[in-house]
Amino acid sequence: MVGPPYTPGPSDTAPLAAVPAQPGSPPGGGRTPPRDTKTLLLRGAGLVVIAVVAGLVWFLIRHDSTPEPVAQEPVKTNSFDYQLVEGPNKSTDCAAKAYDDTKKFFQVNPCSALARGLYTVEYGDAKALVSVVKVSMPTAAQAAQLKALTDRDGTGNVSDLVRDGTYKAAGAPKVSGDQAEYESQVTGTDVTIVLADFYAKHRDDVLLKRIATSALDLGADLH
Repeated sequence: MVGPPYTPGPSDTAPLAAVPAQPGSPPGGGRTPPRDTKTLLLRGAGLVVIAVVAGLVWFLIRHDSTPEPVAQEPVKTNSFDYQLVEGPNKSTDCAAKAYDDTKKFFQVNPCSALARGLYTVEYGDAKALVSVVKVSMPTAAQAAQLKALTDRDGTGNVSDLVRDGTYKAAGAPKVSGDQAEYESQVTGTDVTIVLADFYAKHRDDVLLKRIATSALDLGADLH
């Protein structure tokens, strides 16, 4: 037999239909944070990164590990190594240390100071003896007159330390001889006079001129 039709009562409520899960929902039905919150978090993190990078750049600028440049000693361009072998011989009586017209000049125009030195220099298989004389005059005009006088042939000069017998080393050339190289320069009231010649009658006019010209700088060392 078929019983009477079943009519649900108030307590026999039917189960509710399950709500379909939304795409992107986390497992377990948790709620996804609103999109605006994510955006704020990302922006905040980006600002933090920018601040950190900017701070690091500023630190590196303020604390650059590159050392400050250290002043270097001036490079010596002179290719000759001059060795002082006599002097400096100092005096204030230039007339007594000069000869010919140069002696007469000093008798009328006394110098303020005189310093003389003698050097040797070797270059390859050549060796030269170099006389360096520095004369200090009271005025720049007198210094220029002295240079003009000694630059001319046959007017004498200040005696070098070989000529006056101070340096007596065997084999030393006569730096005041006809084969010697002569150079001079004026710096204010100072006149530097150089005479140079090779040992053993070696000849190289170009090299000897270079040696004599470079030796002009030695005048500054004669105090």
